[in-house]
Amino acid sequence: MGGRSSEHDISVASASSVIEALRDRYNTVSIEIDRDGRWALPAAVPPALEAAEHTSKPVETLPVPAESSVPATLADVDVVFPVLHGPFGEDGTVQGLLELAGVPYVGPGVLASALCMDKDVFKAVLRDRGIPVTPSITLRHGDPEEHPFSYPVFVKPARLGSSVGISKVHDQSELGPALELAFRHDEKVLIEEFIDALEVECSVLGNREPIASLPGQIIAHAEWYDFAAKYEKGGMELVVPPPISAEAVERVRRLAVEAFVAGECEGMARVDFFVRGEEVLVNELNTIPGFTSTSVYAKLFAESGISYPELLDRLIALALERHKRQQRYAY
Repeated sequence: MGGRSSEHDISVASASSVIEALRDRYNTVSIEIDRDGRWALPAAVPPALEAAEHTSKPVETLPVPAESSVPATLADVDVVFPVLHGPFGEDGTVQGLLELAGVPYVGPGVLASALCMDKDVFKAVLRDRGIPVTPSITLRHGDPEEHPFSYPVFVKPARLGSSVGISKVHDQSELGPALELAFRHDEKVLIEEFIDALEVECSVLGNREPIASLPGQIIAHAEWYDFAAKYEKGGMELVVPPPISAEAVERVRRLAVEAFVAGECEGMARVDFFVRGEEVLVNELNTIPGFTSTSVYAKLFAESGISYPELLDRLIALALERHKRQQRYAY
């Protein structure tokens, strides 16, 4: 939990909920990564891991020194649950480490994690599969500050989450500062057409046969669904089912699974949509969504009949199933 990204605190909150829900059925140990990339274990660990010498003192970022207890911990656990958001956690980097260590882990693998983190490439893959996405263009440093859309537009870093670095741009005078903000976070930036539509989200669970939850409408108590609306108390409300037609609901659920499969995802993901009448557009896919019991991912499955503890059990079982399946292949 934690991690180097600007979503560090959100990750810690999500992980705390996961740990609390697992404690009555599993021995758990947490590894917190601080904003500098240093890895730390808690002073108290489960009995199953007492053989190793543990310390709460942070160790240097990778490569982890052999005398630290992190390698022993990774070797001893049955499953790792990466509750990390944003770069250096949700983007395939930690997943690659766990692949090298041969440890089962919850959530999508290296390719899916990296692909879905990059909104530009993710949209390209979905367009190639015939899945409708929100129109956007991509700029890099030095590109002309122009776009084909009418105002307002959204400007966002290509590889970040939780609305960090995103601006709603109302006219040409706001474009330059918005791009400057986004380029502080990434060398690649999207300018996205504003879609006047309902914001609808749908959770997906599974490996080879994924299922979609009931969708829900996001109502932000702000001009748009920014960081404060997502994480401050009373910043948003979730309406399940959303006020859209039954046909649109089924299209959202179908496209959620199609986007999940197109992105090579396994385990879990939350897919974000814009719905305008019968038109449904995929906006983003989050491979490690917020994970408190009241986060959208969990709440949508709770509304679909899968409780938070059961959801965690299923995700752990899916991680073990995928790891066992992958052991059959020769490399």
